[in-house]
This record gives sequence, C-alpha cells and structure tokens, in this order.
Amino acid sequence: MGRIFLFGLALLLAGAFMAPSVLGSTLDDVRKRGELRCWVAPSLPGYAFPDKKGNWSGFEVDFCRAVAAAVGVKVKFDPSSPRDRFNSLALGSLDIMTHATWTISRDTRLSTDFVAVVFYDGQGFMVRKSLGVDSAKKLNNASVCVLTGTTTELNLADYFRSNGMKYRPVVFDNPIKALKAYDNNRCDVLTNDASGLAARKGLLKNPDENILLPEIISKEPLGIVVRHGDKQWADIVRWVHNAMIIAEEKGITQANVERMARTSKDPEVQRMLGKTGSVGKDLGLSSDWALNAIKAAGNYGENFARNLGKKSKIGLSRGLNRLWNKGGLIYAPPIR
Repeated sequence: MGRIFLFGLALLLAGAFMAPSVLGSTLDDVRKRGELRCWVAPSLPGYAFPDKKGNWSGFEVDFCRAVAAAVGVKVKFDPSSPRDRFNSLALGSLDIMTHATWTISRDTRLSTDFVAVVFYDGQGFMVRKSLGVDSAKKLNNASVCVLTGTTTELNLADYFRSNGMKYRPVVFDNPIKALKAYDNNRCDVLTNDASGLAARKGLLKNPDENILLPEIISKEPLGIVVRHGDKQWADIVRWVHNAMIIAEEKGITQANVERMARTSKDPEVQRMLGKTGSVGKDLGLSSDWALNAIKAAGNYGENFARNLGKKSKIGLSRGLNRLWNKGGLIYAPPIR
C-alpha cells in the first residue's frame, strides 16, 4: 500500500511541476543545457553497457547519440533503477527514456508518451542446465528472480496462473542484482525480455551451464518514451528513428551519408538529408538533422548489427526486427 501511495504522490507532483518545462519546450531546455539526458537499461550488453572507463556503447545508446546529433548537443546516459524511470521522465529529470515496454496503462495513466517501437521482443526464462527442465511448463513451484514494478513481474504472474502453476517470486529493483542472485543460486529461474537474457548470459560465472527455455510468454514492444505534452519533441525523437529506418531502406550508411547527400537523385533522400524541402525547419532543427543523426549512429541495420546482431558478441537474429520489405515489422512512414 505504501508503494502505491508514493507512486500516486509522484504522479501528482509530476502534474504540478511538469507544465513549466513543457511550456519552455524540451528542445529549448536541451539546447540551453547543451546536453541530452537519456535513460538506458542498467548494464545491458548490446543495448547499453559502460566499459571500465565509463564509455557507453549499445543499440539504445547509439539511438540517443543519433537524437543528440540531430539536435546538436552532447548526450548523458542515466542507468538508474527501472522502477523510478517513468517518474524521472515525467518530472523533467530525463529527456528520453529507452527500453520500456509499450502498454496501454503506461500510455494513458502516466505523464509520458511512447513515440516509436525500436525493438520487438518477448519475455523468456533462463535456467541452469542442472535443473533438468526443457520447458517453462515444467517450472511449477520454482523460485523466480524478477524485477519489481515492471511488466515482467505482471507477465510472470499471468503465465503461472493461466497454466495452473505456482512459483515463489524473488524480487529486485535492479536487473544486475537479479542476475547476481540467479548466478548465486538464490532462485531457480531468471525471467526478463528474451534478448536481455541472451545479452546478460555472458555475464554469468559459467554461461554455458545455462539455457534459455523455448517459450516466449508475452509481446514486449520496446519503445522510446518522452514526456507527455510536448509534440515538437516527440516529433523530433520519432523522426530520428524513422530516418534511421529509411536510411537502411535506401542504402544510406554512416560511411556514405555525406556523399549521398550530395549525389542522390532520390526525392525522399533529398528531403531527408536537407537538399530540398523544409523538413528540418518543420521540426525546429537544421536542414542537416538527419545527416548528422546517421553520421553519428548509422542506419537502423548498422546499429542492430554492430550492437546486437552478427557483428556483435551477442549474435541475435534480426527476426521480427527485419525491415518490413524483408519479412519483418520495422517500417517507417515516408518523409514527404
């Protein structure tokens, strides 16, 4: 009851204090600060991970770099607890939040807006091979490490209840704590987004002694989130994502984007890269906004391959995250 009360109080405070920031516009605030504040999943290889010197890399890290480049500022990464991220965004402590599952309750009850799905995922389970289990249907009475205050926790309860099974939740507010607890045998099972489990498997003491079970128990469209009420900022973040997708469709890469801006005869490419039209002005940005974003992070496919796919240590298949014209769900409206 206490946690629910505090959450409600935080939302009331968000309503009280958010308006001045929105009226001043997030774009103006970011430019005055000279810095984009981006929440990323804490220490999630492939998505967001710092090296020993504190240098961040990852799929969502590079997306934030693309937005910052489009606006013309630096970027600061915030890997704070997932439990606090929505309140932090609503209260103005963040400008963008990554790695959040898009749900109706989050879209309607909180002072935030989802602007794009950047990765289509689903919740899975990881177990030790020694458990002797090859299906989630055999996890009755298992102890499960799970993040509290997340869709993962709700999906877990729904799955076990719908299959007539019991389980003992071992809850954490931080994914690294949950991973360490699982690695130290405090629970039988670790549950999270399947791609996240695959990414963090390599952080275990003995990765090869663990397996991912075949069941995917939910839809987890991982989205980019901004504060509610600032249409211009939502448009900017959404269209940086769309530009990265269109760049992959058109064969525009981090290496050739400047040449394409000079030589391409494709009308959509000319509009996107600022050779014709007023797209940048319409967004409140310079005409080379998309060129700068792609130069900073590459196109969607490059970002995926470098951080999650065949060129990374994780080696995830594109799957549903292939382009729409290659059998996937990744699709961008036209720049017209």
